[in-house]
Amino acid sequence: MILVTGGTGLVGSHLLYHLVSNHENVRAIYRRPKKLAIVKKVFSYYTDDFQKLYDKIDWIECDLLDIPKLTEAFENVSYVYHCAAFVSFEPDKYHLLRRTNIEGTANIVNLSISNKVKKICYVSSIAALGESIKDNIINEQTVWNPEADNSVYAITKYGAEMEVWRGTQEGLPAVIVNPGVIIGGGIWSHGSGNIVKKVNNKLPFYTNGRVGAIDVTDVVNIMILLLKSDIINEKFVLVTENISYQKFLGNIAKHLKVEPPNKEAKPWLLAIIWRLDWLRHKIFGKRRVFVKQMVSSLFNQAFYDNSKVTKALGYEFMPLEKSIQIVAKQFLKEQG
Repeated sequence: MILVTGGTGLVGSHLLYHLVSNHENVRAIYRRPKKLAIVKKVFSYYTDDFQKLYDKIDWIECDLLDIPKLTEAFENVSYVYHCAAFVSFEPDKYHLLRRTNIEGTANIVNLSISNKVKKICYVSSIAALGESIKDNIINEQTVWNPEADNSVYAITKYGAEMEVWRGTQEGLPAVIVNPGVIIGGGIWSHGSGNIVKKVNNKLPFYTNGRVGAIDVTDVVNIMILLLKSDIINEKFVLVTENISYQKFLGNIAKHLKVEPPNKEAKPWLLAIIWRLDWLRHKIFGKRRVFVKQMVSSLFNQAFYDNSKVTKALGYEFMPLEKSIQIVAKQFLKEQG
């Protein structure tokens, strides 16, 4: 039995399709019943017979902090894909991020150890890789700097990785993947899906930064290959291409057939905006939209090196523009 946490998320839902379509025995954890519709929608991207495949999944409604329910979910489980996470850059969400990402991962690791799970694959993020000091090239050996101005999300994803590494010291075989911005259809409210939606609504601005991106099917395929391989206790950067935000957003606009962003947002302008957003939050209690660390990432010039996974698996990535084309087509179809 394979257990997938975060089954209704972007990676989890696409992963579930690939697993059940390959006749794997799968159990998945979800938190909110209404999000199960996302999984069916994602399955429909691949096949018209999506309901039949969806019905093969053993679903368990469970929170990562609910130990009794988690214990039930781990019955007869041999392999785990830990995809569940809380994503937020809002500083006041730090304690919730810690509970979900760090404590939740600790629970998954502990139950994997006690149930003698054969191997676990944890989905981390390039946010947890740290920053390069010299040449902007970031890989699996880049050292995390706890004194840097890290986002609350990055801090908790790094903390979650530490829980996985702790598990390996207690005998749990594990692999960690650190994907960049994941391009995939199904969820348009956040992540890359929200970027597609904003570009479709004629987003006017781009920034002078660079983004590392990858297609969701590449992430899923690599996760499956790594879990089935003899590779253990290693981490892998998953990025297809390092691309400027101007080109990235321009490619999305091209395939949506809308005007591309044509105004460069300068650092000083966004510095003013995130400060005004902070003031708005303090006075009116509104949720943060622009956070300092998130704004800084929009001007990031880092180059993420994918050579380790390429060499380990001999993997060939889907061209990023093809990925964007597929997702844009899915978005437009759903908009009707």
